Amino acid sequence: MRKANVLMDRDFAIGQTDPRLFGAFVEHLGRCVYGGIFEPGHPTADEKGFRRDVLALVKELGPTIIRYPGGNFVSGYNWEDGVGPVEKRPARLDLAWFSTEPNSFGTNEFMDWCKTAAVEPMLAVNLGTRGGDAARNLVEYCNHPSGSAWSDLRRAHGWEQPHGVKFWCLGNEMDGPWQMEYKSADAYGTVAREAAKMMRWIDPSIELAACGSSGRNMPTFGQWEDTVIEHTFDHAEYISLHTYLNNYKQDTPSFLASPDLMDRFIDEVVAIADAVAAKRRSHRRMMLSFDEWNVWYRTRRNRADRVWEGWPVAPSILEEIYTMEDALAFGGACISLLNHADRVRTACLAQLVNAIAPIMTETGGAAWRQTIFFPFAQMSRLGRGKVLRTQVESDAYDSSYYDPRGEQQSMFPIPNVAYLKIAAVAGEGGGLSLFMLNRDLMQEMEVNLEARSFGRLTVGEALELRHDDLKATNTKTTPERVKPAPLQGASVDGGKLRVTLKPASWNVIHLSAG
Repeated sequence: MRKANVLMDRDFAIGQTDPRLFGAFVEHLGRCVYGGIFEPGHPTADEKGFRRDVLALVKELGPTIIRYPGGNFVSGYNWEDGVGPVEKRPARLDLAWFSTEPNSFGTNEFMDWCKTAAVEPMLAVNLGTRGGDAARNLVEYCNHPSGSAWSDLRRAHGWEQPHGVKFWCLGNEMDGPWQMEYKSADAYGTVAREAAKMMRWIDPSIELAACGSSGRNMPTFGQWEDTVIEHTFDHAEYISLHTYLNNYKQDTPSFLASPDLMDRFIDEVVAIADAVAAKRRSHRRMMLSFDEWNVWYRTRRNRADRVWEGWPVAPSILEEIYTMEDALAFGGACISLLNHADRVRTACLAQLVNAIAPIMTETGGAAWRQTIFFPFAQMSRLGRGKVLRTQVESDAYDSSYYDPRGEQQSMFPIPNVAYLKIAAVAGEGGGLSLFMLNRDLMQEMEVNLEARSFGRLTVGEALELRHDDLKATNTKTTPERVKPAPLQGASVDGGKLRVTLKPASWNVIHLSAG
């Protein structure tokens, strides 16, 4: 049995989790919208066509903010196509996913869905085929009360009150050749700066995120951030990051080590942003928006699995079926986000339903939870509070992670990977939530943890997520094959916890105060 020792103190914190850290993503991609959150005629659909069974799972999952409408989709999207009388909206060919977009669900429907789901909207503007003019018009349409052409058009469409959208993304992945009208860092920085300027002139209260690199393995990573932040430093509060994890080589230890690359990615972007601030002699700090992250096996799929011929509406593409192994790597990513709460203020799990998603549906039928559903739901429910610094003594291993993108293929060494990956969050009520990943595939791990300055603690909740078969999945016919179970044997004496974690397991313990 491996052993790990952990020391923490309530007074030594990384930072407070922002509510927006627990966000997700809805894009016009595959069946995420049509057949996912929106399906008029479904047995559970409400009067607006929103699937109530999906809404119930969304509320259980607990996202706080939802990014919309893309993603790659937004770089060719005319937002005006998705407002006004549905019968008059044009159908368009979507070059992001080679499908037909009917535009029967658009900005106003999304705002209504967010209210029903009790989540904050995050809107992205098209800085691919369009620019600052269309962006500022959308802000006016959404946020201006009345008395102007675009605000009065919203009111004429049936939404009298402004939507009050506070968080806006300045385009999407504009460094990527797969993006419609992708740009150099200078070109994007210029259009993002001007769009931001005009958008904020319309509504000074909004917050803005500029596009960072779409992956740490992009050849322009680093230089892109430096240039874009130079352009947008005075206009945007956030720089974005995107990461998708994948067991490309069927090397489970390396796959479970891959969330540590998220830690590096975050640290590197923070360093670049702070270097720009230093050159300006500025005390201002740009925060990070990790507005796309998940496990995604896109590079294993051939074109026929990603693109259906004939421009269909809402094809069943990118519908990953997640395994127990995927849930472990996913949980490691949750821990990485928590442990950077001082600078990562917003994050969006991509996506929400069907396409690379924690929730799956059958069009016209059932909805169920994928394996990755559970770590996110637990993080959102128990991860609100002050993230503590942890001193961890754990055995470690060396790893190397293979991460191709297009024709570029890279091996990233990951030395000294601790078998125990952990995040600790002190809640406002005096309790303590622990998120622990045992990355050892064969051995149990005895964890001895000392939580100082907490006083008396008791075990309030202890759960583990594991399965003897790392390839186990949840399906329509077996929707609960993988689910949390009680974690036995956790004991606490004062501020000292002792618990044994099973091999290859995700574990959550909430310690109550008093």
